[in-house]
Amino acid sequence: MKSDLLHDGLAVVNVGPEMFVESVRAGGAPVAHVEWRPAGDGDPRLAWLLAQLAGDPDDPESPGSRIDRANQTAVERMLAARAVLVDVALRADEVWPECWVDGKKTLTHAGAPIPWTGMCDPMKGTLIGAALHEGWAKTPEEAADRLARGEVSFIPNHDLGAVGPMSGTISPSMPVFVVRNSTGGNTAYCNFSEGIGRVLRFGAYGPEVIDRLKWIATVLAPAIKTALAALPGGVDLKAIQSQALLMGDEVHSRNAAATALFHMAIAGALAGSAFDRARARAALDFIAGNSQFFLNLSMAASKAIMDAAHGVAHSSIVTAIARNGVTTAIRVSGLGRRWFEAPSETPAGLYFPGFRQEDANADLGDSAICETAGYGGQSLAASPALVQLVGGSVAEAIAYSREMYHVTWARNPVMSLPNLEFAGAPAGIDVRKVIDTGIRPVLTTGIAHRQAGVGQIGAGIVRAPMACFTPALAALAETLGVA
Repeated sequence: MKSDLLHDGLAVVNVGPEMFVESVRAGGAPVAHVEWRPAGDGDPRLAWLLAQLAGDPDDPESPGSRIDRANQTAVERMLAARAVLVDVALRADEVWPECWVDGKKTLTHAGAPIPWTGMCDPMKGTLIGAALHEGWAKTPEEAADRLARGEVSFIPNHDLGAVGPMSGTISPSMPVFVVRNSTGGNTAYCNFSEGIGRVLRFGAYGPEVIDRLKWIATVLAPAIKTALAALPGGVDLKAIQSQALLMGDEVHSRNAAATALFHMAIAGALAGSAFDRARARAALDFIAGNSQFFLNLSMAASKAIMDAAHGVAHSSIVTAIARNGVTTAIRVSGLGRRWFEAPSETPAGLYFPGFRQEDANADLGDSAICETAGYGGQSLAASPALVQLVGGSVAEAIAYSREMYHVTWARNPVMSLPNLEFAGAPAGIDVRKVIDTGIRPVLTTGIAHRQAGVGQIGAGIVRAPMACFTPALAALAETLGVA
């Protein structure tokens, strides 16, 4: 041991595996533990690819330097994007008529493509409910039979520029939010929050679920559409997201402040309109009574933001993370529409009374689009209240956000995290950095019961699987001619 280390009374420095630390401490020796993982999880091929794809300031035409320039472009588009709620489409088939022409039956879902036979139970329940809602079947059994026989096509929300929480299903008669990136011109969509309890997104399909969907379509959606008509500039969702971070939300699993801000943004316009007063009051009461109402809007805003960053050749920035309840998948800016999938993990967190982790379904939903835009797990330091819900501490929340700086390209100057001295939130997950550090992106998430219809049974934290990122790195290397 060098004498300069001993000068401060330090006897042992442990690098890497922490298993040796306690035995050294038990022997009475001072020890410092240094967190370190070999690049590529110790895989020599991945480590070599990483070395070839690292930026080289002395060679602007090297593969890594080309990736760096592409990432700078993608993140600049991401940071410049301004997501604005401009309208409500009262029927999804107004937005995507090609999905439902000539009697064609199509339902969307969260995550990467998956056949009926491979779906988790909550997603199957959601699709059964959607079929009943559309009148494609009279009973759940008939709906399940028609779905199993292939009478209905399935398409991921992301392939339509849309997102949906949990099972994520959108059917032709459902209303959708229309969110436009006013700086880039691209548009994103999301379905409506149904509130809590037995709801379609968790696989419930009883009469009360169908009745609520019809109320959303006939009262809530027209009310918000009416309010937006009186707001020529729409509702700036990015501004609400940024302000909510200062008020205790991380704008994924906690949206209490953002929901209140949205309520304030539309209430006056709706009250001053000619919309039926009783229905207007019911719509505003529904929003006020559902602190997670803004989640769907946050997702649509994040989708509009990240789609602006997608399609930059050679960029290694992750533009979507999505889960279908079986796999977690990522999309990368420079790799087109391809999904890179791995088995989903089960979230760890706090379970509601009577439930345990054994009851939980694997991670589910499109809502991790929020993390790709810098919210959720990236901004967990902003939400001490949420930390209690997911069974952690404020110090752990701050540590999660600090950790995410190591796998992201930049900091977002309009997303301030008060508990980090108002530093900008991590922005732009870089596939290379994830593999190099071994740090997997943190996602805050609701936890669904593995049986359809039971609903949410907790909330917690989960990490995106490393196996999503390693094939993406290989694919990126291939586009640059690196073997």
